[in-house]
Amino acid sequence: MTEPREQSESMNNLEKDQNLSTEPQIEAQEVVSEEVKVEQPVAEETPAQVNEEPATEEAPAPVEDTKEPRLDLAGKTKEELVNLMRGAAARPIEEVKDEVQAIKAAFFALRREEVAKEKEEFLANGNEESDFTPKDDDDENNLKELLNVLKERRTEFNAAQEANREANLEKKRQIITLINEIANDPDNINRQYNRVKQLQQEFKDAGEVPPSADTEVWKEFQRATERFYDVLKMNKELRDYDFKKNLELKQQLCEDAEALDEDPDVVAAFRKLQEMHNEWREIGPVAKELREELWARFKAASSAINKKYQTFFEDRKSKEKENADAKTALCEKIEEIKTDDLKTYAQWDEVTKQIIALQEDWKKLGFASRKANAALFARFRKSCDEFFGKKAEFFKSMKEELSSNLARKIDLCERAEALMDSTDWKEATDKFVEMQKEWKTIGPVVKKYSDTVWKRFIAACDHFFEQKKKQNVNVHAVEHDNLKAKKEIIATLKSTIEEAADDAAQTVRELMDRWQEIGHVPFKEKDKIYAQYRELIDKAFETLNMRGSRFSGEGGGGRGHRQSNNDRGLSERDRLVRTYEQRMSELKTFENNMGFLTANTKSGNSLVQQMEKRIDSLKEEIADLERRIKELDNN
Repeated sequence: MTEPREQSESMNNLEKDQNLSTEPQIEAQEVVSEEVKVEQPVAEETPAQVNEEPATEEAPAPVEDTKEPRLDLAGKTKEELVNLMRGAAARPIEEVKDEVQAIKAAFFALRREEVAKEKEEFLANGNEESDFTPKDDDDENNLKELLNVLKERRTEFNAAQEANREANLEKKRQIITLINEIANDPDNINRQYNRVKQLQQEFKDAGEVPPSADTEVWKEFQRATERFYDVLKMNKELRDYDFKKNLELKQQLCEDAEALDEDPDVVAAFRKLQEMHNEWREIGPVAKELREELWARFKAASSAINKKYQTFFEDRKSKEKENADAKTALCEKIEEIKTDDLKTYAQWDEVTKQIIALQEDWKKLGFASRKANAALFARFRKSCDEFFGKKAEFFKSMKEELSSNLARKIDLCERAEALMDSTDWKEATDKFVEMQKEWKTIGPVVKKYSDTVWKRFIAACDHFFEQKKKQNVNVHAVEHDNLKAKKEIIATLKSTIEEAADDAAQTVRELMDRWQEIGHVPFKEKDKIYAQYRELIDKAFETLNMRGSRFSGEGGGGRGHRQSNNDRGLSERDRLVRTYEQRMSELKTFENNMGFLTANTKSGNSLVQQMEKRIDSLKEEIADLERRIKELDNN
């Protein structure tokens, strides 16, 4: 019997589909320079999922050219991985994020293998899958405690970072206030140039501020700085030097931004553009007559990248819509499957194949949007769980019925074995036929007992019918001996009639008595040999002037009064009818037995072929008897 293992095996793969659907988010940053705000994708249309970068709670960190070597965890045991995690937990939280993720993934990969082996052994011992519970694992508990510690530290770190951003914002606003105050004092502005440069550097060094205030505080800083330079009556050569240096830096940024249009990775190009906009904001102003032209160039390059970025996510959104429609169709298909009419193992197995095929189709589809994907997966898995739950209930309910069926079949085996040596062929045959019919009405049994109990029952049946067959073979040998004896009587009758001796009539009557004493002959020879005998008897009565009844009973030749033709017809018809009934009973028995014999039974193909020949012979004999009875009725 097939246990319902498909549920756990197939749904583990579907869990991977759900888990992998969690993609990182990139928020389009609003970037401005001195004059104009950079165009960004509309917030509502900005995709929430990007495969290339893991989601984090902090803003994306700048990409560094050098990275620490990848942590090698191959061959590590769970205990070693826990020790590595313990070491990571003792280091600064901002340094160990990737290391923690790698250790966690490696540990739970080993843990899943252990649980799979435990489950396999559990099921191999004959237990139910629904009863399986993994053993408690100390290493897993230790790892989870360390992960909780890291999570708390991460929360504390994020809170500290947020507080630091607020402090930086306040510091930058104070700097802006100081610059505005300097710009409001034109009498002493020349002496404040170095102070303003220092304030500008302090503004740059102040660090990150909350994203919601970043753009506005930068605008205020730029306005204050520009106002200072507009008011400042400083040395033209110094001002021109700063403008020239800033121009070179911004021209290089324009070239780098234009080169991004050739980058095949749209998402990576967009991220690099955000970094360039941050650099642009940090560079000071250029000559007033070049500002608009230079910014227009940089903005044009940015717009091209933004457009490609927007198109990329629009195409992705369209593909996600197609995937959502395809997954909805799969949900509808599995929901249309009805289990109320599934009554056999074969029917359940057939539908199980359909369910597994739908699960394979599901895994081939890509992601829908995050919200739709989670809802569709929950819907699809719910239908799968309901099906396999009902299948498990069916298998459980069938156990008692299978046990009852096995007990009934064992009882039939015992009855057949008790009867298989019987020589009461007629009564025993009828009982075997009834037992075979009863066997057909009993339902299936547990698969591991099915072949054993069937072979036991058919062995008893084969034994009985083999013995009966041997008996029939002996009967055929006797019939051939009887045929030979009757042929000898016919030969003796011929010579007696031809010689016509004085005691010929007495000899004929003795031969008639002997004929009656001889038993049956083979059926195919019966009519022929009897016709020869009847012809000779008629001739003997006429030639030898014998009186009295020529024939009586089956073969004729009795003593007493001669029967009329009508009486003889009635006697012959009764005999034929009795013979016809006997042959019909034999045919029915053979046909029943054929239903229980196959090429794999004890007697093999030869017994099947012999029974088929016997059935054909009986059908021919029955047809001939029907014809002869009809002829007698017509006469």
